[in-house]
Amino acid sequence: MKPQSALAIYLLFWTLTLFAVLPFGVRTTEEDGSEPVPGQASSAPSNPMIGKKLLWITLISGVLFGLFMANYEFGWIVVDDVPFWRTRGPYAPVKAG
Repeated sequence: MKPQSALAIYLLFWTLTLFAVLPFGVRTTEEDGSEPVPGQASSAPSNPMIGKKLLWITLISGVLFGLFMANYEFGWIVVDDVPFWRTRGPYAPVKAG
């Protein structure tokens, strides 16, 4: 696999992990008991902990990407192992007739 392709796939894993991890541990100012800033939305987090979450996102996406690359190299799961893909995917046998 080319390095550019690997980087693009890693960034996809990172982005998907970002949206999965962002909601964890979020508390609004009302839940936190602090004063909201004038004009602040009531759903805005009081302390989003972005640095901590970026670290977790990077670690989790690194592990997922490592598993993806290991599967790519060793072929643990291939397209033929997915039953639905064989019957309806682009590699499904074409019926003559």
